[in-house]
Amino acid sequence: MKAAVLREVTKVYKTKGGDVVALDRVSLSVERGEVVVLMGPSGSGKTTLLNIVSTLDRPTSGEVYILDRDVTHMGERELEKFRLRNVGFLFQTFNLVPYLTAEQNVALPLVALGVRRELAYMRARLLLEMVGLGGVGGLYPSQLSGGMQQRVAFARAMAADPPLLILDEPTSNVDVDNASLLLSLIAAVNKTMRTTIFIATHDPDVTAIANRLIYIRGGRLREGEEPPRRELSIDVERVASIYEKLKLLHELG
Repeated sequence: MKAAVLREVTKVYKTKGGDVVALDRVSLSVERGEVVVLMGPSGSGKTTLLNIVSTLDRPTSGEVYILDRDVTHMGERELEKFRLRNVGFLFQTFNLVPYLTAEQNVALPLVALGVRRELAYMRARLLLEMVGLGGVGGLYPSQLSGGMQQRVAFARAMAADPPLLILDEPTSNVDVDNASLLLSLIAAVNKTMRTTIFIATHDPDVTAIANRLIYIRGGRLREGEEPPRRELSIDVERVASIYEKLKLLHELG
């Protein structure tokens, strides 16, 4: 199964100043389990490409296949269901719900999928444990540091065990130590779960966890050399052990 295939994808935005070409005849094929890092200046088309791959936006022309499904012509309701089950999101601004606890934030996508409440919260607790935050489930976002909020947001992105993760500037609003921890978690999840991960970033340190580096400028892509993989500073066996428990709960739910 291919994680993503884009064929001659163009995205044009209509503005008062005229048409803006955000993506220009982009073709891309990504295998299941790859970590793809997109780098380029602001306005280069990184976020637009993420939005197309995640099905949040549609191309002006071209074809898009995600997980071997033709999403180009899906209706909005079908796309919404597809996203909820198959795509996890991590944003640079965390986007946690302020009046929900960390545990409730992580459980939110599962509740939306119709998972039984007790199972949703069991899975949320395991996910928080996986990201090293087993003791903060009852705290609210305002009671957590920026780095902790980002790890809660990452746990939420993984809640439904999505085969595809979309990360937009995930290290931009956290300090160096928390950024390093987050990158190690992302790499461990990829290694353990074979999750396909797209990351848009300005941070050169992110390339250390990439299988594939792609530069984007003016809406056009250029492949970079494969960067060396970083040694993980997180216990992959521990992540794998927690994931096995999550899989059992996933089957029950």
